[in-house]
Amino acid sequence: MVSHRRSSQRGPTTLASVTVLSAALATAAAALSAAPASADPSSGAGGGSTGREGAAAQVGKLYEEAERATEQYNGASARTKELRDEVSALQDRTARTQARVNGMRARLGALAAAQYRSGGIDPTVRLMLSERPESYLEKAAALDRLSGTQAHELHRLQAATRELEQQRHEAARKLAELEASRTEVARHKKNVQRKLATARRLLNALPAQARAAYDRASRSDGRDEYIPDLTGIVPGSGRAEAAVAAVRAAVGAPYAWGSTGPSSFDCSGLTQWAYGQAGISLPRTSQAQRGAGAQVPLSQARPGDLVIYRSDASHVGMYVGNGQVVHAPYPGARVRYDPVDMMPIEAVTRP
Repeated sequence: MVSHRRSSQRGPTTLASVTVLSAALATAAAALSAAPASADPSSGAGGGSTGREGAAAQVGKLYEEAERATEQYNGASARTKELRDEVSALQDRTARTQARVNGMRARLGALAAAQYRSGGIDPTVRLMLSERPESYLEKAAALDRLSGTQAHELHRLQAATRELEQQRHEAARKLAELEASRTEVARHKKNVQRKLATARRLLNALPAQARAAYDRASRSDGRDEYIPDLTGIVPGSGRAEAAVAAVRAAVGAPYAWGSTGPSSFDCSGLTQWAYGQAGISLPRTSQAQRGAGAQVPLSQARPGDLVIYRSDASHVGMYVGNGQVVHAPYPGARVRYDPVDMMPIEAVTRP
């Protein structure tokens, strides 16, 4: 059963680290208050206690927003790939249908040539060679002029021509959808890059000592090197065991937005990759992964379960036992262990 006591799940936190964090935030606020007037006003440039607290909060907020944009980018990218495959398949089908129509017209052309040599082309054959034979077929009287074989050939050509037109229409629609999806990918990519660039500017405004203290205390809390005791923890299935082994092997890999491994990951890329090593295909985004299995209560979480965070399901980690998850936290951090209750939990999914 999962322990819900936050204090029992965290690594050691000393009074000294708290003091370093306070000093770091104070120094950060001082640095930001000296920034040019063009700086983001929400960074606390006005000074005061709100400004001192806002320096860290601003960076954290930007990373959270960047992660949401990253998951939107991941979803749009996955949809673009899916559409690209669909368009390719449609184009192949259309080419095959076109070849079939061409073959039918060639056979009817041979019939027309034979009739011409015999003294003229029957109106029925002209019908068969027309671009839109269905206009003739709509007249019931015309069917009386066709022999059984000719009627069969004409109906086949008519059906194939209609199929070809439908496929061309569908391909054109998919191509337009693909172009819109590509535009969406580019928009989300720019959004991620803009938020990360703003966060980097805020961090770079800190003096070196304050920046190092912020990295240690405010952001990573020393957990990049933390390894919990998972002795005796047994996953619920062989595939879950393989996924847990993979995600634990990834601890220490850098976060990289849009990445699915094997050397770097974003949050949903890590869980997708880990379950891929177990032979299970998960969707690309944390939102889609929420629905990729059975929902279970947190109190019944087992190693291998996916823990979905925030009300918009914009973050995901893998539960590994003893109240711990492994996840890719945010840019600048590495894949690491953290308490399962590190942020609001939206759902626990068992693939």
